[in-house]
Amino acid sequence: MEPMYLTDVETHNGTGPRADAIEQMRAAGVPVPQIMHLFAFKPDRTDHLAAFTQGVMRGPSPLPPGQRELIAALTSKLNQCLF
Repeated sequence: MEPMYLTDVETHNGTGPRADAIEQMRAAGVPVPQIMHLFAFKPDRTDHLAAFTQGVMRGPSPLPPGQRELIAALTSKLNQCLF
């Protein structure tokens, strides 16, 4: 994956579950999605976005979660996004 434009964000040694996940991905040789760096950099600001996303993907809806995941996956593919 190409480096981010915000090197301070990408190289920030955060704490918490998102920073732990980044370290595990790096140790496994898995590319780290850039959004993960943003979430680990300012968790007090991104926790709300994570809760919103969880609600959209898992909360009450006429579509089951699997269909919502497929829509998200297709949208990501069409946008040439890795996740």
